[in-house]
Amino acid sequence: MKNNRFAFTNGVILTGEEDMTPITGHTVLTSGERIIDIQPADAPTDGYEVVDLNGAYIMPGLINLHVHIPGSGKPKKKQTNAKLLVRILTSNAFMEKIAFAMCAKYASLELFSGVTTIRSVGGVTNLDSRLRDEIEVGKVVGPRIVASNMAVSVPGGHMAGSLAYEAHSPEEAAAFVRKIAEDRPDLIKLMITGGVLDATVKGEPGELKMPSEYVKAACDEAHRLGLKVAAHVESPEGVRVALQNGVDTIEHGARPDDEIIQLFKERGAVDVATISPALPFALFDRSLIGATEVQQFNGKIVFEGVLECAKACLEAGVTVGLGTDTGCPYITHYDMWRELNYFHKYCGVSKNFALHTATEVNAKILGLDNEIGTLAPGKCADMIVTVGNPLEDLKALRDVNMVVSRGEIVDISGLKKYPKCEQELDKFV
Repeated sequence: MKNNRFAFTNGVILTGEEDMTPITGHTVLTSGERIIDIQPADAPTDGYEVVDLNGAYIMPGLINLHVHIPGSGKPKKKQTNAKLLVRILTSNAFMEKIAFAMCAKYASLELFSGVTTIRSVGGVTNLDSRLRDEIEVGKVVGPRIVASNMAVSVPGGHMAGSLAYEAHSPEEAAAFVRKIAEDRPDLIKLMITGGVLDATVKGEPGELKMPSEYVKAACDEAHRLGLKVAAHVESPEGVRVALQNGVDTIEHGARPDDEIIQLFKERGAVDVATISPALPFALFDRSLIGATEVQQFNGKIVFEGVLECAKACLEAGVTVGLGTDTGCPYITHYDMWRELNYFHKYCGVSKNFALHTATEVNAKILGLDNEIGTLAPGKCADMIVTVGNPLEDLKALRDVNMVVSRGEIVDISGLKKYPKCEQELDKFV
């Protein structure tokens, strides 16, 4: 890490806190990886390289809580055979090297777009934690990664045989947790229900796949090892089973009843809303994503369930975080800003609260709020700069004009977007 010393001046500061209001007339001082001070603009900046923001807005980097690093999100009319692709990518050392380079490239797109921290929730073998470690020591340019590596599923379960191991018993579920833990991940991911593409009939996109005793065995083992558990669930039954047996974060969610909300509270669990991935299946013309009528019908169920779960949790005081489920069709590594926009548009939260959620709230969910999530002295200098004010229009986050990661200004010129994604998704902004 270079010992950079920057003075970011002549900008408008947004701290990331819930009650944030634009702060003018101040300079953000950084040294190495840290924010040293936020001082009046007329205070001395001797020894610092002055960065004139020309009236732009500076704020904490965004945090994306739900990423599958190996997926690009590039539009395809034919669905990929995930099992075959993973088998090819892990077939020998040369192919694994290619897979690692691909993951590094995709992760860098998150950073270039203003996401300075990601949480991976299902990847190929141990590539996520390996990439995390290489980024940490400066060998690779990318965001901070909170990694889960491979997930645990069951035969016929979500992502089984590709991004998840197949457990045949509670004992094997616990054994897979131990196996995953050998590579020092930051959390464990379970695939408890099916997803939109797994269902074969209308009305069962979140069919319960993992028995409750498997869930309990995996959660107990993960917690014994000091690891939290995130779980893919897309039905009320799945949410209930997950919470009853120890899951810490519900990924996606479904329409909750009073019992489910009470379970959230008793467990201190969190709902991670992922509005982005179900939207194309629910609202696009089916021909754009090659979806069947059944898949679109189920996509609408999941889309509405994610929204209803988030809104009910917010009303009940249950913490809600945000992630994009990057890697799903049309869900790219550079569109976290859309998730904030959907949160505002479909869940009715203010623009302030959407930005606050994608920064400070997400940092608290990760247990990293002492490091990231707000602009304050002592915090890591993970920051982004936008020309417009996202508190007035969240689309200001669409094209950031500066990213600072661990105190270094990042070259973001490598960000390339898919025109087809932009064209179709912009219809729902």
